[in-house]
Amino acid sequence: MLDLEVVPERSLGNEQWEFALGMPLAQAISILQKHCRIIKNVQMPLSHDLILNLTQDGIKLLFDACNQRLKVIEVYDLSKVKLKYCGVHFNSQAIAPTIEQIDQSFGATHPGVYNAAEQLFHLNFRGLSFSFQLDSWSEAPKYEIPHGATVKRMYIYSGNNLQETRAPVMPLACFLGNVYAECVEVLRDGAGPLGLKLRLLTAACGPGVLADTKVRPIERSIFFGDSCQDVLSALGSPHKVFYKSEDKMKIHSPSPHKQVPSKCNDYFFNYYILGVDILFDSTTHLVKKFVLHTNFPGHYNFNIYHRCDFKIPLIMKKEGADAQGEDCILTTYSKWDQVQELLGHPMEKPVVLHRSSSANNTNPFGSTFCYGLQRMIFEVMQNNHIASVTLYGAPRQSSFARAEPSTH
Repeated sequence: MLDLEVVPERSLGNEQWEFALGMPLAQAISILQKHCRIIKNVQMPLSHDLILNLTQDGIKLLFDACNQRLKVIEVYDLSKVKLKYCGVHFNSQAIAPTIEQIDQSFGATHPGVYNAAEQLFHLNFRGLSFSFQLDSWSEAPKYEIPHGATVKRMYIYSGNNLQETRAPVMPLACFLGNVYAECVEVLRDGAGPLGLKLRLLTAACGPGVLADTKVRPIERSIFFGDSCQDVLSALGSPHKVFYKSEDKMKIHSPSPHKQVPSKCNDYFFNYYILGVDILFDSTTHLVKKFVLHTNFPGHYNFNIYHRCDFKIPLIMKKEGADAQGEDCILTTYSKWDQVQELLGHPMEKPVVLHRSSSANNTNPFGSTFCYGLQRMIFEVMQNNHIASVTLYGAPRQSSFARAEPSTH
């Protein structure tokens, strides 16, 4: 049985690990993977918002569907876990989490709220709520919870209201020396993309004083044709450098038999935490492609990259001689139907992209489909969501020849 410390409006954890509000989804999954012998039977339903369900421990981790950061920690079965506050247990095999025990552990608060439909009485502290089961009680109280009523659920969240809570700013403890992308804007003209403008977040420390640590935003821009050194100067070292062993998509170029094989391989800078890959030409060592990953559940590369919260501005021309353009924006959450409404339907059939880790292992989520529009490749999942967007400069070959995956 897990023995966990409850910190209202902040976290649930122990000396070895901690689920902190605002934590990225990838970090929470990493904790579960490292402690798989202790935390078992983890489920992730794909029919709901992002939820990690620790079925053996009676805990649910609810992540914001947009930024994929931890929003609510729910303990729905208190019989499977030990809980303490300020080092003192208020729930264990020997201590029942009754209303008297909660009052003794957490002190006084505002009157509770009774939900007749659920037959639950909700007692709210700042960043912490308890739901009491009232199955055996016939009349709904106005303010007071009956003596002996036990907690059925507990919620940890940010703010005063569970219904209106949002994932807070990422805690400093979650940075771990990394730089995160708050927003990635695609710079483009009328013909197509020109590069990326990244708004990055980093934890900057004062001179020798930990208390001066704070989150500092910085902006960096990268363009097609930038050198390796330019990218390293702007973003720092990549998490991995991936060399393309072969170009499996060149058959879709206009004249694949006329292409002269290169003695060197193009290579990617993989920035997993930014959700961005950057492809460099093996000869010139200049940027020739960007890949932006949405990290949707059900994709083959899920949880390899953090979500890239990108924005692609479009200028839609109105009819008439004096009509001005109308600004539209494609985002990480735009679906393929919305993209086609703004950019039009592709003239060519999609390229079907198969992924598997080996010859004897198939992708359980199925293939994805790559469509080319305005120097952009949209990798579309079978549920109509966008898995990734590939941006490339002035085309030297068919757009589909640039749709190969960045990792294997």
